Amino acid sequence: MTHHPLTRLARATLLSLGLLATTCHTATAQGWRVGVGMSDLTGEAAEVGMMGYAELAQKTSGIHQRLRARAFITEDPRTARAAVIVVTDTGLVTQAVQQAVMKRLAAKFGQRYTERNVMLTATHTHAGPGGYSHYALYNITVLGFQQRTFQAIVDGIVEAIERAHARLAFGEVRLQQGELSNASRNRSPLAFRLNAAQDRAQFPQEIDPLMTVLTFRQGGQAIGALSFFGTHGTSMTNRNTLISGDNKGYAAWHWEHEVEGVRHLHDAQPFVAGFAQTNPGDLSPNLNLRPGSGPTEDEFENTRLIGLRQADKARSLSQQASETLGGDIDFRMRYVDMSRVQVSGAYTPDGRPTQTCPAALGASFAAGSTEDGPGPGIAQEGQPNPFLSAVGGLVFWPSLTLRECQGAKEVVIPVGELKPYPWTPEVLPIQLLKIGTMVFAGLPAEPTMMSGWRIRRQIARTLGVDTSRVIVVGYSNAYTQYVTTPEEYSLQDYEGGSTLFGPATQPAYMQEFDRLAQDLATGRPTLNALVPRDLSQQQLNFQTGVVLDLPGWGKSFGQVLVEPNAQYTLGQTVSVRFQTGHPKNNLRRNGSFLLVQRWNGQTWQTVADDSDWATRYRWKRTMGAESVADIEWRIPTNASTGRYRIVHQGDARNLIGRITPFSGETRSFDVR
Repeated sequence: MTHHPLTRLARATLLSLGLLATTCHTATAQGWRVGVGMSDLTGEAAEVGMMGYAELAQKTSGIHQRLRARAFITEDPRTARAAVIVVTDTGLVTQAVQQAVMKRLAAKFGQRYTERNVMLTATHTHAGPGGYSHYALYNITVLGFQQRTFQAIVDGIVEAIERAHARLAFGEVRLQQGELSNASRNRSPLAFRLNAAQDRAQFPQEIDPLMTVLTFRQGGQAIGALSFFGTHGTSMTNRNTLISGDNKGYAAWHWEHEVEGVRHLHDAQPFVAGFAQTNPGDLSPNLNLRPGSGPTEDEFENTRLIGLRQADKARSLSQQASETLGGDIDFRMRYVDMSRVQVSGAYTPDGRPTQTCPAALGASFAAGSTEDGPGPGIAQEGQPNPFLSAVGGLVFWPSLTLRECQGAKEVVIPVGELKPYPWTPEVLPIQLLKIGTMVFAGLPAEPTMMSGWRIRRQIARTLGVDTSRVIVVGYSNAYTQYVTTPEEYSLQDYEGGSTLFGPATQPAYMQEFDRLAQDLATGRPTLNALVPRDLSQQQLNFQTGVVLDLPGWGKSFGQVLVEPNAQYTLGQTVSVRFQTGHPKNNLRRNGSFLLVQRWNGQTWQTVADDSDWATRYRWKRTMGAESVADIEWRIPTNASTGRYRIVHQGDARNLIGRITPFSGETRSFDVR
């Protein structure tokens, strides 16, 4: 494969920018300002379809752990340039979310934080509420656009950035990289093995073990850390209906809460731990390659263990970090119509020019990922399915041109040809953020590890740096399914059937990122002629809302229906039940539906809430407008002994739409 050689001028420019350096002087790094911040973005906790598995029956029914946005800002006051990375505990960052966030930031910060230098990326949890896209494919199984969940996500992201901005102060960013080999497994090895041998040699374990950690420091103390590592957010299965950040959400909570002592309801300037994705398209956390299996046969324990392995490795790397990043902060971004990219032979495996196609889903898309989230059983990965292809032809009428362009794919849903609007976006943002000697490539899809490697390699060649200095960050700024290499695409596993823009998708991204890298290398501004459509006024919702809440006969809201036992020992589970209202009445963002409190001799002190791993809040409709809240607290083995109680906070809606808050508390109980 050929690549663009650097001219002497470009190489000199890179040297001046610091991109060719592997170390830097501390004096340079002291010129930076850094800030971190986080906020709650948990959406509707009951009766909203969940995003990720496309399972109609999977609707939220409570909270295991709250979802958060975590923002990291690096700023060079000398040039007035900043780079912002926000990691969200969501399945996706949709284009709708990105557009709304940028409008809010423009209103408050003007041109300081824009789509050019703000990267929004998702952990890809499959255990959060959905319905926050403006495109039909991602709302169908959620029964339409869910405004309140959408707004919670936007508000949480904006607040996280605002809080990081408020904490900006002179500091430094330290870098450390290492390998983590027991938190992922290749779920599509046959497709991976179709890639060139010299490329496969980069991944002898058939996984991408690279973890990159940036530690943000002020006054010699760490205030946050941002990890990049690829593994799917599918430790929780499609049977789960409790909101959860999955393994990366647990990793962040563990580092913040268990290690740094953060209390999310109260701390104004907490330590912030972000766990971002890289290129996990074919990497599963289910080490036994079965949903909810590996390391154990319990999905909650799998979530904890895979999260803990990431947290422990990231903490170790952070503690070892000795390289202080320095040099310039810079960025490039442009929109590309991925449905019509003319791809040069310089970027294709066979050296022949090609082109991308309007978006389409293949028969193997219906199979799902058998290792993480299998489909309804009407298709199998990597196997022809003439029946589905025929049904798709009768229902959606994909054009002959599209079928030919999509190559090996049996087109079932031609999402890019549907009217009045495509079912997925095609005008997509691609972005490079340069933070000192590191470059982060924001890609609006989930790339396989080989797709990510080839894009990284091309960017690194153009910039004249080691490939380890370039990280592809999937799920960034928009979402359009998968990116496989042309070789992987030919097998039509689930990932290939979900590669929307045809076999040239990965070479097209490689070409377009290379153009950004050339602009970055030479200091040339990036021209942007496209603007994505705004579909905010074209949304429909078929999910019923809350009409009325009623307590049971002779009961009141907040009343305890099942009290705790008089005493427990460490490790036991406290289970209680309250009369409640619908959690849609008030999302209690930055709050909690439950509190575990301990009597300290003078007052009740909160020791846990609904973001803690040890608690579970479940909402159940019992009859008509009546509902109950079941709350569990699995007493940690390191909890303090003493007298405790559990508090439930909720809200009830009357017939005229008035919403009234209430609370209730159990009798006290002893923990011995």
